[in-house]
Amino acid sequence: MPELPEVEVVRRGVAEHAVGRTVAGVEVLHPRAVRRHVPGPDDLVGRLTGRVLSAARRRGKYLWLELGGAGAAPQLSGGEALVVHLGMSGQLLVQPVGAPDEKHLRVRFRFADGGPELRFVDQRTFGGVHLAELVEVDGVALPKPVAHIAPDPLEESFDLDQVAARLRARRTGIKRALLDQTLVSGIGNIYADEALWRAKLHWARPTATLTRPKVRELFDGVVEVMQDALRAGGTSFDALYVNVNGESGYFDRSLAVYGQLDRPCRRCGAPIRRDPFMNRSSYTCPVCQPKPRNAHL
Repeated sequence: MPELPEVEVVRRGVAEHAVGRTVAGVEVLHPRAVRRHVPGPDDLVGRLTGRVLSAARRRGKYLWLELGGAGAAPQLSGGEALVVHLGMSGQLLVQPVGAPDEKHLRVRFRFADGGPELRFVDQRTFGGVHLAELVEVDGVALPKPVAHIAPDPLEESFDLDQVAARLRARRTGIKRALLDQTLVSGIGNIYADEALWRAKLHWARPTATLTRPKVRELFDGVVEVMQDALRAGGTSFDALYVNVNGESGYFDRSLAVYGQLDRPCRRCGAPIRRDPFMNRSSYTCPVCQPKPRNAHL
């Protein structure tokens, strides 16, 4: 599934091509794409038509488009947003009017200026769009379904000292903690493995054994790897992860450990190891990231 860098690449594209434009019409081509909008497709279409896409926002892996009228001021609460779930294969594409429909086109957004459309395409139909109320959380406007999600490491409101204290108080392995979106959002399997390699930490290292300087080093690695991925357009393992122009990212070429089983570690040359982890996999260097003695693997 897409992680923070991939979602941020999409957000930037939508901000460039769609924000500030007025929705002239919405066409729902598959009911599953709007299943989270409980009042139904007709209600979604009616409430979106005539609205301005006033901003494209993101927290962690969550993306939404704030809605307003012409000249409407931003609101911390009481407003509405179109929440976009990319799921496993969702894409937001900007396409010229009249361009052939994609095979898995689910929702089409047309604009009053007659310019390019915004299309939601989703092969596996695990994603979707729905309207949600904006609520204020610590001075930030968030869609209600996203209100419980913690700030991500690239946000101004991210408080490393607070996160470090909460992380060290837990009785779990470090990777499991990194994937907890109520502790820190946006980190998934790929970037957790990459950041842990940069910090020379094994994924099963108990959080309680981490010093504050080591936590800071770890999150420095998280920020660095995410910024590197952003510059590369994200990580694309297949044609499903693309930006709004349909282009794939190429950070997969720079991955140090994730998916690199038996390839030499870039730091020491030892073959990369793969361990089962939460129905997925964790990739580590057995030399740079030795197994902790007091962890249950």
